[in-house]
Amino acid sequence: MDQIYELLAITLGAILANNFIFSQFLGCCPFLGVSKKIDTAVGMGIAVTFVMGLASAVCFAVNNFVLVPLDLEYMQTVAFILVIAALVQFIEMFLQKAMPTLYTALGVYLPLITTNCAVLGVVLLNVQNNYNFISSVVYGITGGLGFLVAIVLFASIRERLVFAEYPKCWDGFPIALLTAGLMALAFMGFSGLKVW
Repeated sequence: MDQIYELLAITLGAILANNFIFSQFLGCCPFLGVSKKIDTAVGMGIAVTFVMGLASAVCFAVNNFVLVPLDLEYMQTVAFILVIAALVQFIEMFLQKAMPTLYTALGVYLPLITTNCAVLGVVLLNVQNNYNFISSVVYGITGGLGFLVAIVLFASIRERLVFAEYPKCWDGFPIALLTAGLMALAFMGFSGLKVW
């Protein structure tokens, strides 16, 4: 029963209270770059969620079965980056063959998942928090779902901002940053959330 409570706390924390975008400010580059339309935001969010979950599982195995037994913990960051790069390359090839329109829509931001600090952050936080395999995978998937929620909400607001009236000097990136900041303030309200 304690495992279920821990997994629920990890889930709520990753999606709301410790959202990678709004609380930890990880993964802001694709968040700001791909959030102009909801369909590309959903595609990026799903791709990031998939990479985060898969990277959490693979990096857990690499860390616990290769790096720790060989006393190579100091190589964690390099090993995790290589694993993430390989996973993103796999996803890129898959999308190019299976979903060419999404591949074209994501454009240069798809390879940016490799350098997305949220993906590297989730696997490093799994090690830092000493999560077991199930907790690592749940944290990876729900961290990606938190990214998905953030980027879809932001994209929906940015689509509506086209019709909004605001000063001309805020047009484009300034209004996007202001909107992201206000959304971050709203999500920070969840940080006081107590589950049990």
